[in-house]
Amino acid sequence: MDNIHIVLRELSDGSDGLEGADKRAGGRTRRGVLSSFDDLVAARGLVLRERQDSVFSDAWLPMAILLIIVGLLAGRNAPMLALGATLLLIYGVSVWWKDNALSGVLYRRSFDRTRVFPGEAVRLTIDVFNDKLLPLTWLRFDDRLPLAPVESGEIAEVISDTHGEYVLQNVFTLRGNGSASRTFTFFFPRRGFYMLGPVSYRSGDIFTLFTIERDYDDRSRIVVYPPVWPLEQLGLPAKEPFGELSVQRSLFVDPIRTQGIRDYHPRDRFRDIHWKASARRGNLQTKIYDPSTGMTLAIFLNVATMRRHWMGFHPEQLERAISVAASAASYAAEQKWAIGLYVNGSVPRSDQSIRVPPGRSPDQLSHILEALAATREFATASIEKLMMRESPRLPWAATMLLVTAHVGEEVVAVLLRLKEAGRRLALISLADEAPPAVPGILVYHVPQSASPVESVAFTTEVLGSIDGAGARAATEAALAAIPVPSDLAAEPDGESGDEVDGNHNGSL
Repeated sequence: MDNIHIVLRELSDGSDGLEGADKRAGGRTRRGVLSSFDDLVAARGLVLRERQDSVFSDAWLPMAILLIIVGLLAGRNAPMLALGATLLLIYGVSVWWKDNALSGVLYRRSFDRTRVFPGEAVRLTIDVFNDKLLPLTWLRFDDRLPLAPVESGEIAEVISDTHGEYVLQNVFTLRGNGSASRTFTFFFPRRGFYMLGPVSYRSGDIFTLFTIERDYDDRSRIVVYPPVWPLEQLGLPAKEPFGELSVQRSLFVDPIRTQGIRDYHPRDRFRDIHWKASARRGNLQTKIYDPSTGMTLAIFLNVATMRRHWMGFHPEQLERAISVAASAASYAAEQKWAIGLYVNGSVPRSDQSIRVPPGRSPDQLSHILEALAATREFATASIEKLMMRESPRLPWAATMLLVTAHVGEEVVAVLLRLKEAGRRLALISLADEAPPAVPGILVYHVPQSASPVESVAFTTEVLGSIDGAGARAATEAALAAIPVPSDLAAEPDGESGDEVDGNHNGSL
């Protein structure tokens, strides 16, 4: 009869969480010390459940005791005593082996990178440790995957279920204090957040009479950024695509754009002194900066591809819009601008709009790309309301760029109202029909035929190489220096973001 019970145990150490418990378990493994079960649970995450089953009949144990009693009553009958003792020994050894089979067992995933672009290879390495003297004749791990790897071995099998997910089954035989590792290659075809896990451990005794299985909430995340393209390939001008930067007079200056030098004045800042020119001329010289109003770009992305955001959406149009927004952010990062992102779509398991306040930090672009990778088609509000709500929070010198697949009368009305209030605006329309002309606003039409996003074809090989597609080269060239961020930098509505330099007023 099967003996099944459920075990729920919370993390034993709340002071340093999973990372600290993982380090402790790894340190004990290297020192040859058996880790406690609590450390193993904390290192691998919450035990979701535990199951035990057996082919051992409940009648065998009473039968073994009966054989011993009958053997003693029959004048110490050796065969009957030996048979009863053998059954008791097998039962005891099997139960003890089963209870200790998963003790000290660690399953660890590691990736060569966790943030990639569509079509790029990701190598997953699975390391398994048996941190005890007891050998394991068989040990199986079932790891849930969002997609199948491009190869599997004789003792690694990929099983697809009815929900569109996959289970990677790995079977090992480990000696005492032994370890093993295997490597798999994945290709993620489209942008998004991909979760791996949970993972199931399964083992048993040497006689295969008892088995024990535990499910661990051990998850890993792969972020696939949206494709990024040079603006020239989208039909936008390579120079000043979002309006002329220089103005005659401005309260703000661009410290990167230098017009020339002049003699030093006592009111000048010490950091503006041009030391090399001062050495050549023999007196202090001050840098003259180019006044600029294009140093902040706030990108507004409309996830609604229909006339009303509640009428549904076109998946291809949405992906094109996300890629165009990512391309604009990449261009702004190359120009050393402050970049912000506002999307009327939500991230998974949330009903709040995405909001990344403008900033110039080195990882700002990667934050924006992560937010775009997580963007869903569900519109939390109209793009017109989002632009009106966020406009007062932006620096007055910021340029507001709207990327949308549909330009209706409401959008045009909001753009005109913001323009009358003095805002700098630009519009990129992805609709098949040309957008209406809006006086005083830069309007670009990027129909599907002019967008390279849909024409990308990545061809993969088993070794993990990708055919030399020009799209991938452009993507890597544009974002080769993206640092790896820790978490998604999207903020829900109603929460205050980081302060951005600039003058604000209460108008639009």
